[in-house]
Amino acid sequence: MIGRIWVGRTRAAHADAYYQYLLATGLNDYAATAGNRGVHVLRRIDGDVAEFTLLTFWDSWDDIRRFAGPNPEIAVYYPEDDEYLLAKNPRVTHYEVLSSH
Repeated sequence: MIGRIWVGRTRAAHADAYYQYLLATGLNDYAATAGNRGVHVLRRIDGDVAEFTLLTFWDSWDDIRRFAGPNPEIAVYYPEDDEYLLAKNPRVTHYEVLSSH
């Protein structure tokens, strides 16, 4: 199994609205992609900034490519992300999942 991590930041005042937006876009697309084993959404508010970390689990690289396209290291963004995100990190990070308890 492969873990894929994406991190994004928005204004803390937009944190709840951005989470609702994630539910309608990326989280919905993860669930609809064959080979996706789930997603954990983490949120941390620090002052005026809300940081979101999305940790998704995948069966294979081919499954990740079905979601992300031919280069799975490139982050996937949606049209309205510019309205929420303070910056768009172009990359995501992948890890081999060795165990889960």
